[in-house]
Amino acid sequence: MQIAIGSDQHGLAYKKMIVEEFGKKGHRFIDVGTYDAQPVSYPGIAYKATKKVADGDCERAILICGTGIGMAIAANKVKGAYAAVCHDLYSTERSVLSNNGNVMCMGALVIGPKTAEKLVELWLSLRFDAAGPSAKKVAEIFEIESGSFEGQR
Repeated sequence: MQIAIGSDQHGLAYKKMIVEEFGKKGHRFIDVGTYDAQPVSYPGIAYKATKKVADGDCERAILICGTGIGMAIAANKVKGAYAAVCHDLYSTERSVLSNNGNVMCMGALVIGPKTAEKLVELWLSLRFDAAGPSAKKVAEIFEIESGSFEGQR
């Protein structure tokens, strides 16, 4: 799988670990920054990564900052990006299976590196079932994004 990956300075070590570990498993990464430990503003990094997904250059994106929250908020501003903060196994699973998420956000100041590695492994193994029980809800999310949502059904 081709994956866009980005971090701020807080997530730099996790980003490097993910690229190394999952590159060995055949995943390809497009690293959109940051590349050193100097403080950096994360919204531009979130934008670069999620545009790669929205434009079809990458299937998914992984973003790491201090908490994962800011990256998720910025990522969700890009049409076609569906980001979730993933700090535990259940939420990570549901981000894909229930919500068709294509952007994983994590906080390096919130979870440890081994947990991050386990969450990435799980997240990359999951696929959304477009005919499954969550399909209608995901379709409504797309309608909201496109401006065609007509309210509760």
